[in-house]
Amino acid sequence: MLSLIQAAGWPIWPIIIASIVAMGIIVERMWTLRLSVISPKELLPRVLNEYKRTGTNPEMIARLQLHSPLGKILAAGLKNIKSTREIMKESLEESGRLVAHDLSRYLTTLGTIAALSPLMGLFGTLVGMIEIFGSNSPTGSNPAQLAYGISVALYNAAFGILVAIPSMIFYRHFRAKVDGFVLEMELQALKLMEIVHGERES
Repeated sequence: MLSLIQAAGWPIWPIIIASIVAMGIIVERMWTLRLSVISPKELLPRVLNEYKRTGTNPEMIARLQLHSPLGKILAAGLKNIKSTREIMKESLEESGRLVAHDLSRYLTTLGTIAALSPLMGLFGTLVGMIEIFGSNSPTGSNPAQLAYGISVALYNAAFGILVAIPSMIFYRHFRAKVDGFVLEMELQALKLMEIVHGERES
């Protein structure tokens, strides 16, 4: 591996750093964006049962806020349960926007890495081409410098594409996953609002 890095020259280092950052984001998002963590299926029925038994209280709302992103949204609605339907809906929407923003954390960085990695590889290719042209002189070409220029050009292009492909795949995967979670939580919040206002049976 060290020999490959040496053959690729100094332009490979930004690509390596980008690959490490991308890998860290992918692992973190895979761990964080799990259904059981974001939007547990059993949470809403449990909240409704507790609400029917004891109503709302500060302890219940505080527990919900710490439970999960869906819990934060439901807690925002329960805080305004005695208000009108419109006010409760606004509080749910505000909380939902904050949760959606949190779920999208680091995805912009991952998308940027996916877009920039081929450009960093292209930059390395240009550096390699400069090395190749620099190997030519009036007295002849320097084979060692020519070979080094070719290796810099090819390795950087290959590494840039190698980092970009998985980064783009995971960026699109996580983006779709976040959109799915947001839709699911919107439906759960709407169900809570309709049930507590007597517009729907649980």
